[in-house]
Amino acid sequence: MLKRKSDFEDRYNKFIRDLKEEIISGRIRPGEFILPENTLSKEYDLSRVSIRKALAQLVEEGLIEKIPGKGNRVTVPHDTQKQTVNLGWFSNSYEIEIVEQIIERFEQLNPYIKVNLQILPNSQYVYNLTESIGAGNGPDVFVVSDYHFRQLAETKQLGIIEPFLPENINPEKDSYDKVFEMFTYHQKLLVTPFVFSPVMICYNQKMFEKAGIPEKVKMETWDDLLDIASRNTKDLDGNQLIDQYGFCFSSLTNRWPVFLLQNNGRFMSDDRSKSRMNSKENIEALDFCVDLMYKHQVSPIFSHGSNVLAENLFMRERAAMILTTYYFMNEFRDHKIKWDILPPPKQAAPATLLLGGALGINADSQVKEAAQALVSYMVSTEAQTMVKQNGCTIPVLRFVAEDNYLLQPGVHPPHYNAFKEIMPHAVTVKDLNVTIKELELIESELHLLWANMEKAEASCKRIDDMLNEGVIVS
Repeated sequence: MLKRKSDFEDRYNKFIRDLKEEIISGRIRPGEFILPENTLSKEYDLSRVSIRKALAQLVEEGLIEKIPGKGNRVTVPHDTQKQTVNLGWFSNSYEIEIVEQIIERFEQLNPYIKVNLQILPNSQYVYNLTESIGAGNGPDVFVVSDYHFRQLAETKQLGIIEPFLPENINPEKDSYDKVFEMFTYHQKLLVTPFVFSPVMICYNQKMFEKAGIPEKVKMETWDDLLDIASRNTKDLDGNQLIDQYGFCFSSLTNRWPVFLLQNNGRFMSDDRSKSRMNSKENIEALDFCVDLMYKHQVSPIFSHGSNVLAENLFMRERAAMILTTYYFMNEFRDHKIKWDILPPPKQAAPATLLLGGALGINADSQVKEAAQALVSYMVSTEAQTMVKQNGCTIPVLRFVAEDNYLLQPGVHPPHYNAFKEIMPHAVTVKDLNVTIKELELIESELHLLWANMEKAEASCKRIDDMLNEGVIVS
């Protein structure tokens, strides 16, 4: 029989549901008393008899206990009473150990919630994530990089996300505008930014010292970069083989475009009506990159777009400088090398790429209240402090990111705060105004340039033609 619910039943069920959510989400903690019965009666427009009946149900379920003369107190939960929140993370993240510490602390503060960390392969992360969610097995909360977010947007799969921003976060006051812009779609923020990193210069202090580079080094222009790289490029045993390079960078699209941006270059026009690949600024930037390898021979010749090649050379002290991120700097902690960082140099203008990570909530999650509680905690002062103290990754909360008292020798470089100088000039991949497929095309078609089989002017002209043939005006 289909029975129509009365207004009383709606209010009664809402009271039970609200109280359960308050307890399970941790807003009322074990040992704390809930509001008096007469207050609850007025708030939900229910008789005290009805309130007592509902509370008796929660007593029977083990969520609360009645303390004679004092009221109703939240109990310490049994494992069977806990809600499980599945948290999805990609496998090559440098923050996994820190996230595990955050989870442990969150569970202490929220005893009715258990967090299960699900590690998904980084290869085809978005595909695996969406397939899992589509099959009803997906995580309740998941991390996405700005690249992943753009993949979801371009494949029209942002519907898997339940928009959420914790009440305690004020984007204008608490962080940097660009960090939030990365995860905004049609002027709406869909996920909660968690960490970020601009691309920076990382250098070996000992190698700089041997090359006569001043301790307070300044590298403001491309000429400065070339000069310092030249002084650090050496054939130590005279066998006409270079034993250490002064500089190394990757041909991946989250590294080399830094030079393009520093020369006011861009991939597309603002309205996406035409490609700007064949611009004078882009050609000059690519010429400079190639000349570092082939003309000046201060950077190794890599035609393979892997960050690991550059960073591994740096850790083996075979490269004095690299382009890298605060994420990868976690690999250098407690390492034997002495290292520090600098903002990237400029040519026509200061600029660098900005990368970020955010937390999304599964729109189909059955434990959204608990999921929101987890996301809110992960961007709380306590959790963000854990991110800062235990690694180089920059937390999204600005006052935590810039707090020098949290810096630790062996974990952070001396000039950790160098990111503050470049943030006003940071550019996101989203700002490059190209789609993921167009970026993949550019990366693939530049292989001939990196292999010194084609001049920058010819590469730019060829790619420009290809982009203009396939441009979709947005």
